[in-house]
Amino acid sequence: MTDISPPPDPAVPPPGRLAVGLAELAAALRFFSRLPVPRLGPADDPASPPRFATVARVIPLAGALLGLPGAAVVAAGALLHLPAPVIAVLAVAALVAATGAFHEDGLADTADGFGGGWSRARKLEIMKDSRLGSYGATALVLALLARIALLAALLEHDALTAALMLVAAGAVARAAALALVSSLPPARDTGAAAAAGRPETRSLLLGAALGLAITFALVGPVAGPGAAVAAGAAAFAAAWGVARLSLAQIGGQTGDVAGAAEQAGEVAFALALLIVLSA
Repeated sequence: MTDISPPPDPAVPPPGRLAVGLAELAAALRFFSRLPVPRLGPADDPASPPRFATVARVIPLAGALLGLPGAAVVAAGALLHLPAPVIAVLAVAALVAATGAFHEDGLADTADGFGGGWSRARKLEIMKDSRLGSYGATALVLALLARIALLAALLEHDALTAALMLVAAGAVARAAALALVSSLPPARDTGAAAAAGRPETRSLLLGAALGLAITFALVGPVAGPGAAVAAGAAAFAAAWGVARLSLAQIGGQTGDVAGAAEQAGEVAFALALLIVLSA
């Protein structure tokens, strides 16, 4: 069949960096959330999946935006003088709703596979099973309880710090998870991780730098630069730990492992911040 589509119009310039960046941000938000993201500029195609080779550089910004629903709940709860535990539960619920439990699902599947399988093949088989097992349920409950308890403790310290923590943690935890998990080979020859491919090193470095910059910009002024350093380092350390565990368990990484690393990064970020503020 003859291709009768018109050739590209040389008079129309290619999209600029801003248009490309907005398109990458929109693609990342659509992939990581259930939010209705409008078309952002001429380079954005809502039907196209994110190009992970380069989209890593904007994932921290997408993560920060996905932390805003939780931060808004914290602000509203503080204005209404609700108890800290109530605010924390509602804020974490808002975060989970915004992503459709995207990362939580990865954590549960990873825990089920690593805990329930005796061989690499069996671990990977369990991780593909959509059913929730005892290891996954336990990991999911503990992670949610940790996030709620840490947020409630930070709320007792200062509502502004707690709100900004959610935004910064969403940025740096996703940057850390992607940078460290992507350093491993895909554990399967097929699947989301294998299909997505590895992000470019430059894109990963830019994403990591952006995640840390967001942390310093938000956490530094309210908690001090030392707290920002500790929280950011803790998120990367937690993601590194998950990546090393995944390498030992299944010889590489999957999308579920990336979700588990993100969840571990969020918990570690909040814990380190609370430790510094309580010292």
